[in-house]
Amino acid sequence: MKITKIEVLKVKTVRPTWRPVFCRIHTDEGIYGDGEAALAYGRAADAGYAALKEFSGLILQMDPLKNEVIWEKLYKTTFWGQNGGPVVFAAIGAIDMALWDLKGKYFRAPIHQLLGGARRERLRTYASQLQNGWEMGKDGYVFQYAPEDFAAAAQRAVAEGYDAVKFDFFEKSPDRRDYGAEDRSCFVNPRELAVLEERVAAVRQAVGPQVDIIAEAHSRMDAPGAIRYAKILEKYSAMFFEEPDTPTPYMTKYIADKVNIPLASGERVYGRWQFVPYFEDRSLQIIQPDLGNCGGFTEVKKICDMAHAYDVAVQPHICASPLSTTAALHLEAVLPNFVIHEHHIVNRVAYNMGLTTAEAQPEGGFFRVPNAPGLGNEISPQAFKQADAYAVAE
Repeated sequence: MKITKIEVLKVKTVRPTWRPVFCRIHTDEGIYGDGEAALAYGRAADAGYAALKEFSGLILQMDPLKNEVIWEKLYKTTFWGQNGGPVVFAAIGAIDMALWDLKGKYFRAPIHQLLGGARRERLRTYASQLQNGWEMGKDGYVFQYAPEDFAAAAQRAVAEGYDAVKFDFFEKSPDRRDYGAEDRSCFVNPRELAVLEERVAAVRQAVGPQVDIIAEAHSRMDAPGAIRYAKILEKYSAMFFEEPDTPTPYMTKYIADKVNIPLASGERVYGRWQFVPYFEDRSLQIIQPDLGNCGGFTEVKKICDMAHAYDVAVQPHICASPLSTTAALHLEAVLPNFVIHEHHIVNRVAYNMGLTTAEAQPEGGFFRVPNAPGLGNEISPQAFKQADAYAVAE
């Protein structure tokens, strides 16, 4: 079996800052596989699309079942692959995801079976980014400002069966402006720390002691401010503190040594080599690699196995289309050190729906593991119609 053609597309949505990037790998036996470069948000979708398009030309006529051979070629022969960042690893990851989807279809088995076998049928899931509300429908995002707004958003998620919720409590100010770098740095002033504590306390009171609260900082704080914030989170038994400041091993270690709360990071750490320092210094207790921008199944499974040797748990990062959600479920089903699945609010809004053939939602706070061959999800005809950039390598 040989790779004969690869389609690459960047999809336009009604939200200008949401631009999913996909690929479809075709073979001479009529089997194809789909993958996603998880750079839909931020300012990297165009770069991810370009890299994916260029990398696709390097693997034509190769055997698609040799995912390890293809991965190593993309990493070692593209020059910028080694020690690459999100764009490089997203391009490799999309191709790798598509190869595993194709492999599953070829062997008529779900990916989790090819990865070693599912050890669980249901996956505990948390409601993610509730500072943006917890709505479904056209707009989705409804920003929260007052402590009671945060509490109400948490209660909506708990009413649906979730027993864990995640907030960035420091995204919008009470006077409805964005918190900027000046608010999150230089130790964070007492006034803003009081805002943070009021919000965290309101959520804890609303959900009670049996629901986990996860706090997120999106790497916008500096280390001193993150430490002061972590001391507040400790008081309310937060499950973990995600991306407290810019992801670097030495500053993460500095924070970890001064707080008594598990730290999580990984959505902006790329490849096994960049994860090693966090394992060796024990600064992270939970890693969050993203299949769609950390090299796909071939690479992320290795990272998770390395983490297991250090008793580090895994919560894959997922903020992309439902294709990436499905991919994560296969990986999570297999991992002995899996802890919880992230269900981002972006997977509840209309502009991110219809792009794939399956759009599963959790039931009672749990996802079921898919069992169809390959991913069990594909890029939809609607996504191809919405593409504002499209290329074919053949």
